[in-house]
Amino acid sequence: MSTLTIRMPDDKTERLKALAQSRGTSMNKLFEEWATQALAAWDVERRFRLLAAQGDVQEALRVLDRLDGQNGKA
Repeated sequence: MSTLTIRMPDDKTERLKALAQSRGTSMNKLFEEWATQALAAWDVERRFRLLAAQGDVQEALRVLDRLDGQNGKA
């Protein structure tokens, strides 16, 4: 496990401490949860971009056209 030092204004630090306390957690756990969420979002974006780079634009447009043709049909 690593230790990370973050520099930020005192007022922001105090607000974050209050936030963590209101959630019944520590500052460490709060930042760990945020890091997990940020990394998950980043992983999704990277996966999407990788798939998009491998995609066939013309086939995608044909699929969208078929879907548009179904608009209003149950």
